[in-house]
Amino acid sequence: MSAENILSISGSTPDPVPLIDLVEQYDSIRDEVRAAVDQVFESQKFVLGDEVSDFESEIAQYCDARHAIGCASGTDALILALMALDIGPGDEVITSPFTFFATASSIQRIGAKPVFVDIDPATFNLDPAAVEAAVTDRTKAIMPVHLFGRCAEMEPLWRTAVRNGLAIVEDAAQAIGATYRGRHAGVLGTLACFSFFPTKNLGGAGDGGMIVTDDADLAARLRRLRVHGDAGRYQHLEVGLNSRLDALQAAVLRVKLRHLDAWTTARRANAARYKDLLGQAGLTESMHLPHDSTEGRHVFNQYCPRIPGGTRDTVLSGLHERQIGAAIYYPQPLHLQPCFAELGHKPGEFPEAERASAEVLALPIYAELGEARQCRVVQALADSVADAGRRSWTIPFDTPRRRAA
Repeated sequence: MSAENILSISGSTPDPVPLIDLVEQYDSIRDEVRAAVDQVFESQKFVLGDEVSDFESEIAQYCDARHAIGCASGTDALILALMALDIGPGDEVITSPFTFFATASSIQRIGAKPVFVDIDPATFNLDPAAVEAAVTDRTKAIMPVHLFGRCAEMEPLWRTAVRNGLAIVEDAAQAIGATYRGRHAGVLGTLACFSFFPTKNLGGAGDGGMIVTDDADLAARLRRLRVHGDAGRYQHLEVGLNSRLDALQAAVLRVKLRHLDAWTTARRANAARYKDLLGQAGLTESMHLPHDSTEGRHVFNQYCPRIPGGTRDTVLSGLHERQIGAAIYYPQPLHLQPCFAELGHKPGEFPEAERASAEVLALPIYAELGEARQCRVVQALADSVADAGRRSWTIPFDTPRRRAA
């Protein structure tokens, strides 16, 4: 398909390319979702129940874990996991400053101290050497983030955890289906936390979360904690949360789970195609592309190249002018957020996290994207980069199709 055919249809303005298109995904599974939701309405059982327990079993099996405990959100999953480990005031949890806010807020919320360390610039994940250096006698856990769908470098984190008697809580909110050395995200630590926010690779029709563990005692405690610490018959052994997974969400997610591996394969194919198209465009000369993992499967919840040189925001504006969905994950690292000012961090303290916040740009990567729209994204990106003061590219978009033929 030529660039001319992609960029104009009978002289009309090309359709916008969204960052993610949940409508298109829903169209492909509409009948399955509606049947599942109707079944819940027929039962009139909306909170926990068989629909949730069946989904928990399916997630446990998918992750090759012994236990899965549903809850109200990915944020609650992190909070509950820390509560189950008896982490609280006076304790420290080592984590990343380059991640979604909930990672650190969950630590602060239970009264513990988030201890930030810098990231590996190639993967955006925790720098294991920095983690080792940050351990103190107050450290109780490490919370690695499998950012954008790539598992953190877990082996050195395991060694640090074992050597110092620490728990590992995986923030796997963006990484369901990702693997590291043959093991799934979810069984790479003591506990793992997933989010089912609609834009995740496995997204619901609202909020939802899951904690996965192999520890039966932790699983039993988590099931109490999510229902106010109730052990049954209104016997409250401790003060927990009201954080139950709705049956409607579980029903929708059970349908989507059956399609997750196919969607992951499509996302990975899109990432490979971006590498090809961006290379043809010459854009790899001026930006750094996401690294696929050599240790496992990257599931590309986001596809975030880095645009150095201070032009990222100008390029983003150019993409928006050309009706291309793009976004910044994340524009300000957590150590510089106003609510964490009491921790005393200053600009320049974690230079790789700060550099990532200034350079990353998320492009559409959703499973239904397809080659034609990817070509349009890359052409718009090339034009936006040129407008930002670099050079101009002509992209032979029909090359992949000729080669396939």
